Amino acid sequence: MDISRRRKVPKVATGSLTELYPHNLQMYFVPPISDITLSAFEELALERLKVLRCIELANLKGANKFSDEWKAALCEELTKQGLKHIFKISTAPTCKQTEAEVQYRKRDHLSHFILRLAYCRTDDLRRWFIARELDLFKLRFMSLNAEEVRAFLNLNNLCYSPISSEEKETVKEGLCDSTYNMSMSLLSEKDFFRVPFTDVLELVRSRKVFVHAGFAYIPSSEFVAVMSSVFRASLGQALMMTYRRLPSIDDERLAPLLKGLHTSYAGDDFKTPKGGEICIEDLDKHAKTSYPLCMRFLHDALRANHHLRHLGRLQYGLFLKGIGVTLQDAMRFWRDEFTKSMDVEKFEKQYAYNVRYNYGQEGKRTNYTPYSCMKIICSSVGPGDFHGCPYKHSDVKILANKLQAYGLSPQYVAEISDLVKNSHYQVACGRYFEATHGKPSSGIQHPNQYFEESQVALGNKPGIKVESGSQSSTQSSTQSSYGHTPTNKSVKIEKAEEEDMWGGDIDLASINMDVE
Repeated sequence: MDISRRRKVPKVATGSLTELYPHNLQMYFVPPISDITLSAFEELALERLKVLRCIELANLKGANKFSDEWKAALCEELTKQGLKHIFKISTAPTCKQTEAEVQYRKRDHLSHFILRLAYCRTDDLRRWFIARELDLFKLRFMSLNAEEVRAFLNLNNLCYSPISSEEKETVKEGLCDSTYNMSMSLLSEKDFFRVPFTDVLELVRSRKVFVHAGFAYIPSSEFVAVMSSVFRASLGQALMMTYRRLPSIDDERLAPLLKGLHTSYAGDDFKTPKGGEICIEDLDKHAKTSYPLCMRFLHDALRANHHLRHLGRLQYGLFLKGIGVTLQDAMRFWRDEFTKSMDVEKFEKQYAYNVRYNYGQEGKRTNYTPYSCMKIICSSVGPGDFHGCPYKHSDVKILANKLQAYGLSPQYVAEISDLVKNSHYQVACGRYFEATHGKPSSGIQHPNQYFEESQVALGNKPGIKVESGSQSSTQSSTQSSYGHTPTNKSVKIEKAEEEDMWGGDIDLASINMDVE
């Protein structure tokens, strides 16, 4: 057996696109040096973000990862976003060298490094990015045949060789017992790799490999675990190096984009309600049956205190707008509640403006969109605030008591609490939906999506087709996140787009993302 870590790779790669990108699967050791336009930079960032969030949604649906059911769910989500070609290329043979194939590999390379800049800032962002990128890497690696795996290892200077027949003979009993009781006859036909057991703790934990003298013997069918460990370690180190060098990026055009990218939302913006108008006299009923927990907390706090702070009013007010509460009804709703603790004159002077502002009737007169889950989760919450995400910003014990008071069974309370402890906030929200509706959700990404699905589940309205990833949706959600609207042209890998896609506005070589 011969194992060696990757040898030092060149810091700059040159040559034709076919030479630079000979394989669908990449380890992203070498940063890009291309010049691209600002609009292309934004488009690639949003495309990669959509792919990773589609993977997250597929994970939320509960199927075993990389099973046929999971792949079908991922294909469905990517199709909704207009990215089905990414699923096809990710699961197709890598021997193709067509123009479209090579252009895709270039987009994949650039978009990965662009998102590194946005997701290197905090531990939470780094963990999320690594987990999703690792799932994408595994999906691609598991679609390779033996010849393609060898080509991938050679291209990335990763020297992993199967153990010799002599070594296999000395440990054959352990290999047979650990590899699903494989017979001796089949053992000789299967390749095994010897690696330090610390590189494959997941396999050791699940007792899928034979461990001897500090080494784990990995069958070729489980070799993806070895490469996943290398990929995770490499990406984790690279993100830390990127974070340390992030202050050296002196480009005022990129700073607001990168800072707000992780809170952007690429699905339906719920700017325009899909159902009819919602009567404010029914809000108490809807709060109990159809509100996500974040909005139910705000509604209960408003009824109890007859007041909400600015960010709470903003989060709840835009949600009400999204479910179908008109401006006139919204003004009446907030006035009636606030004037229980103040006079009408004070409300008109200090608070009525904010209500009209949410509906685009004051200030910039922008038709603001309701907050998505990611924007709510990433918000700052202080003492006395009721906005934010209860699963992230509430104490677990207080949250459990609230859930019990709302009538959830101890089983669901315990399950949601465990998910919260492991930082699976949106999964916990999905479990809350299941507990209150008796059926699973499609993967909660937006409070207004939760409300719409609840209304359908309760039979209050027919199923509504959500046009996810529409151009107007992406533009408005991105605008509310970091202040200006990107150019959103159709994401296609075609030679015709190459000339005006890769311009010379941003020099990626000047953004030092070297991991050496």
